[in-house]
Amino acid sequence: MRTPRTPIKPLCAPLGLGALLLAGLLGAQPALADNARMTVQIDGLRDDSGNLRVSLYREPDSFRKEERAFKLLSQPAKKGKTSLVFDDIPPGRYALMAYHDANGDNKLNLRFGMFPQEGYALSNNPQVVGPPRFNDSAFDFPAADGAPINLQITY
Repeated sequence: MRTPRTPIKPLCAPLGLGALLLAGLLGAQPALADNARMTVQIDGLRDDSGNLRVSLYREPDSFRKEERAFKLLSQPAKKGKTSLVFDDIPPGRYALMAYHDANGDNKLNLRFGMFPQEGYALSNNPQVVGPPRFNDSAFDFPAADGAPINLQITY
């Protein structure tokens, strides 16, 4: 004699797929809540040629190596003062480097391999002799949107 089998219902059936997705999203929310917007204000671009490139670094060994930046923003250059915004930045220690890529070749052109030929800026606007260091430009970024970070382009 055969015993009738009761069909097994999936666990998500009573809740519904929508409720399950909502629970997953709400569970992930605290991780996203700590991230903030970082606004960078840059002053001193000479003209509108090329692009303004701004790179954000988290690690000292990646500093000034654009291909290893935590985040990179690029936009058409605008003479004078302009702002850029990095979204979704977790709290931590960072350094910024910006440059006026006047010829649009996506790199900071150097004379003799060490002297910038295009305008550049570093967070904290340090006076540098030789290659800039991460620690001279490093700053702590809070868990909430903070005041804009101001950079002055030097040519």
